[in-house]
Amino acid sequence: MTRDERKQQTRRTLLDAALALSLAGRGFASLGLREVTRAAGVVPTAFYRHFRTLDDLGLALVDDVCLQLRRLMREARATARALPDVAIRDSVRGYLGYVRAHARAFEFLLRERSGGSPVLREAIANELRYFVHELAADLRALDAFARFSASDLDMVADLVVTTVVALSLEVLSLSPGHSRAEDGVKQLRLIFLGTRAWRTA
Repeated sequence: MTRDERKQQTRRTLLDAALALSLAGRGFASLGLREVTRAAGVVPTAFYRHFRTLDDLGLALVDDVCLQLRRLMREARATARALPDVAIRDSVRGYLGYVRAHARAFEFLLRERSGGSPVLREAIANELRYFVHELAADLRALDAFARFSASDLDMVADLVVTTVVALSLEVLSLSPGHSRAEDGVKQLRLIFLGTRAWRTA
């Protein structure tokens, strides 16, 4: 193993240790540096080769999850431009599959969204705003939304993102084998059907 590979492995071990501790009935803000390094099996000085503070580590956890999610959503939106009805179904199923496959990371995100660390709360809020703005930009390119103002497009996009976040919370609380994919598809279809009759007051 090369030096860079060992460094990346240590970084990953620190991230995984912090994630496990924060999900064991604790909030991320309550963690201590020595507690994290002990769980990771490294000396405290090794921590500072990767992160300046625990908040920096938390931000790296947020980035890890959201980077992959951005790619997934980007692919889903590209499909939606060509096959809107199919895309809603496929996008919801793909997204919920991603949530289940990365359940611990999503539980961390959704918990820390209203958790004790203001730095992480703001980072997660920024990520959600990013998803809203990207979705609004894609909607703007569709003929069906040509008459919508920028604020109305943001409102529709925000409704979609809020619905998806709520669906994520439900999926994480369900036992294996249960699915809310079809309910998610219906909720998003209802939002988009409603936009056809929307008129700005």
